[in-house]
Amino acid sequence: MNRTSRRKFLVTSTSLAIGTTALGSVPLSAPAPKHPVSHHVFFWLKNPGSKEDRDKLIDGLKTLSKIEAIKELRVGVVADTEKRDVIDDTWSVSELMFFDDLKAQASYQSHPLHLEFIKNCSHLWEKVLVYDVEAV
Repeated sequence: MNRTSRRKFLVTSTSLAIGTTALGSVPLSAPAPKHPVSHHVFFWLKNPGSKEDRDKLIDGLKTLSKIEAIKELRVGVVADTEKRDVIDDTWSVSELMFFDDLKAQASYQSHPLHLEFIKNCSHLWEKVLVYDVEAV
């Protein structure tokens, strides 16, 4: 093999190896989400400095995990991340739920455990903001 051919072979082989490695780690398409509907709710407490009120709300939210339509439930508080203009850290507690479809999410809204949660805990919050999302 002459020098020019060998150089082209090495460059091509190296480029191919690098390209294959890079492509091998990137999926060509994202897999469909396991539970494509999410319901994210943010709560502002009437008494934001009250750990007792915060804990009551968290306990109440966790009771919702017994609702069969909810496939996954996460309850959280504001993370201590860097402060930036695009971050809203004025809320106190959030819950993030995942459902298989919009029908399941709608059934959750009128479920007796959800209605009981509202009855038992609504006195704790002054504001609620909801984001419902359907994966694309």
